[in-house]
Amino acid sequence: MNRRNLLKGLALASVAFVPVWRAMAASPANSGAGIEALRQNWKDFLADGADVALTREPLKRPDAEWKGVLTPAQFDVLRKQDTERAGTSPLNNEKRPGVYACAGCSLPLFSSAMKYDSGTGWPSFFTTIPGAVATKKDYYLIIPRTEYHCVRCGGHQGHVFNDGPPPTHERWCNNGVALRFLPKPGAA
Repeated sequence: MNRRNLLKGLALASVAFVPVWRAMAASPANSGAGIEALRQNWKDFLADGADVALTREPLKRPDAEWKGVLTPAQFDVLRKQDTERAGTSPLNNEKRPGVYACAGCSLPLFSSAMKYDSGTGWPSFFTTIPGAVATKKDYYLIIPRTEYHCVRCGGHQGHVFNDGPPPTHERWCNNGVALRFLPKPGAA
């Protein structure tokens, strides 16, 4: 069995266990009233002078140039819509305050306050920084899914599902290799 078929099988199996993840994902910190404030105040988690892109102006590069700035694993995920193996990203266990930016272009996509442990083996978030991602339908596994990309460089990040914690019920399931974590020094 090749790696892609194995990943397809694992992805299909993951859909079957959605109710288990929903129960694991519930967090009292995710109140409906606070979601919009959290989305708007994401810069509170950004370190002073952090090396991030604050423009959403499109960044276009040929594949040869991307291969020169990304690791092979980052290139496969960001540019070829591959998926990293579940449980392999050190970002799964990241708990410090900070911001998660696109590994391709450094556009901030999530704050640490948006992250939760979904139990899926991939870093997961219940909302995004406003305007940071674009979505499209993905029929790769036959079952339609919603794929999302960085709006600046078009880099594939992952898929969004409706089995996350209240109040959004969203699980932005991200490939860890597609992200760069920028901790906020001195934050508790």
